[in-house]
Amino acid sequence: MARTVYVAALEPDTGKSVVALGVMEVLAGRTDRVGFFRPIVAAGTDPLVELMRTRYGAVVEPQGVPVAEAGRLSPDELVGRVVERFRELERSCDAVLCLGSDFADVSTATEFALNLRLADNLGASVLAVVDGRRPSPADVVAAVRYARDTLAAAGATVVGIVANRVDPAAVEQARAALAGSAYVLPYEPVLTEPTVAEVAAATGARVLVGGPAELDREVRAVLVAAATLPTVLDHLSEGALVLTPGDRAEIVLGMLAATLSPNAPHVSGLLLTTDVLPDPRVQRILDGLAPHTPVLAVRTDTFVTAQAVGRVQGKLTGRKIPAALGLVERHVDVPELVRRVEVTRSTRVTPQMFEYDLVERARADRRHIVLPEGTDDRVLRATEIVLRRGVAAVTLLGPPAEVRARAAALGVDVAAADVLDPTAAGSAELRERFAATYAAARVHKGVSLDQARDVVTDVSYFGTLMVHEGLADGMVSGATHTTAHTIRPAFEVVRTVPGVTTVSSVFFMCLADRVLVYGDCAIIPEPTAEQLADIAVSSAATAAQFGVRPRVAMLSYSTGESGTGADVDRVREATRLVRERAPELPVEGPIQYDAAVDASVAATKLPGSAVAGQATVFVFPDLSSGNNTYKAVQRSANAVAVGPVLQGLRRPVNDLSRGCTVPDIVNTVAITAIQAQAVQRPG
Repeated sequence: MARTVYVAALEPDTGKSVVALGVMEVLAGRTDRVGFFRPIVAAGTDPLVELMRTRYGAVVEPQGVPVAEAGRLSPDELVGRVVERFRELERSCDAVLCLGSDFADVSTATEFALNLRLADNLGASVLAVVDGRRPSPADVVAAVRYARDTLAAAGATVVGIVANRVDPAAVEQARAALAGSAYVLPYEPVLTEPTVAEVAAATGARVLVGGPAELDREVRAVLVAAATLPTVLDHLSEGALVLTPGDRAEIVLGMLAATLSPNAPHVSGLLLTTDVLPDPRVQRILDGLAPHTPVLAVRTDTFVTAQAVGRVQGKLTGRKIPAALGLVERHVDVPELVRRVEVTRSTRVTPQMFEYDLVERARADRRHIVLPEGTDDRVLRATEIVLRRGVAAVTLLGPPAEVRARAAALGVDVAAADVLDPTAAGSAELRERFAATYAAARVHKGVSLDQARDVVTDVSYFGTLMVHEGLADGMVSGATHTTAHTIRPAFEVVRTVPGVTTVSSVFFMCLADRVLVYGDCAIIPEPTAEQLADIAVSSAATAAQFGVRPRVAMLSYSTGESGTGADVDRVREATRLVRERAPELPVEGPIQYDAAVDASVAATKLPGSAVAGQATVFVFPDLSSGNNTYKAVQRSANAVAVGPVLQGLRRPVNDLSRGCTVPDIVNTVAITAIQAQAVQRPG
């Protein structure tokens, strides 16, 4: 994963592009594989994207979601699509600079929150930019503190805050008041001033006089010449763009004369309004003075034109680039900021990141998964997604005619899936092979070959034996079957990894802003201290395998040394065993759930703990508490619960909840495929 900086503005028109350019200059100096990404893309050509491509050789394809498309998507769909496009660009980069959206017609609070959510899901560190054009230094400080509080509330990984465009006279006072908690950049007019060419493009003006060099002049002010020439000269300033109807010959000639005089300010150009052009005799004089001053013409009246010109924002082009870089380099320690990105880079895993990475990892080494419940509507819909996205090859179990008919009725395409009926004549050879295998595995229980022939027609046993015999890499079931029905065949046939005595399970709980791991919520009703230790170590390994940094909380109704009793002592002993078996693993126990997740509670109950307040793996003391908690969190917090994911088996077999959704099935198939990647295929 590339290290990523996300530049987000607290409000519109903060000049964040200038800050982004300074950061990109350093990133590009550290790697030749740098990318630039806009999560939400405005209509039309983006000159900043082109600048990043041409100046730095940045990877700029693909960009994010067009703003028109973004408006039609739900927040979750938008985040998912942005993550997908970002990951495609990220694969080609060692570092990526993301520039957040900035649309004036959107609530600023809503847009900033969206940008922080996008940054979180891209695994990016945030550099926030605040508009420093405030009435006083105290107001600048207040804006920075508001941004800091908002970032903290969102749980963002922050590398810095920049107050940009601060009144130069207030810079030092604001900087002193902020005491190093934010960078302060003074207002630099040249960076916001549009060029004459940009004004022409924005207003649809025709160029009557002037070439590329003249049109590249900055417009430093706008003057509406509605008075007599002497009065207009009194208000004329250096670099002004003068607006006047074309029939005001005295104004036109007077402005051009002022440009040639050392005793008057030089105008950046003339913009003739109301579609009135100068008299031909005046035009001949203009032609003789050209190309010293550009002259433009528009059809709109002076009032409308003045409004349009006032809305034009200068772009980072030409001479503005070194000015922007110089400003940032003087006032921001960008190399230190970039180094901080590597240290403070987000370690959180959000649901979109988790789900996207599951699919990508599964696709990277495609495996074959058997789904025994081939006629279930959710399984069929999930199968279509799995096949279309290349997550895995699929075998569906069930009567082929019934499976195909149901898929057709649902309008889903599962043509690429194999369909097997364990009871059909065509499966007789496999049934006999599986029966012999099962009878041999259960001979110690007195199972005969005839009995085995009956057993293996059950879809759960048939699918499990496909996995055991290497005809599939993993199995996912449980949409219509009980957990016991799904996992009993695995216990009887697949069995455990050498050295592991406890088969347990975890749920990946995908909350709004992070993924937590709960174990065991499905298998062992009343685990012993030794089994709890097994569950903890296995759950930590599973978490790490799927990108969740393990910090293990051994849950109980008591925290630390405050409680006594057999149940607390069992958790305390399990914690001791975990520390003995895996000394490198951060673990805390016994600990209550609130102390495990809430930093303020943790500070009171277990100050100084490396786990309290930031746990990611939760080991429940028994099945009752674990199962009820995961379901309560799933329903109350609208979380996605992926699992149960079984741990300790030699080959992956995973169970679904009977209340599972289509995304649950897709995610579990991807997890099973990833688990299968770690298992050596037979032969």
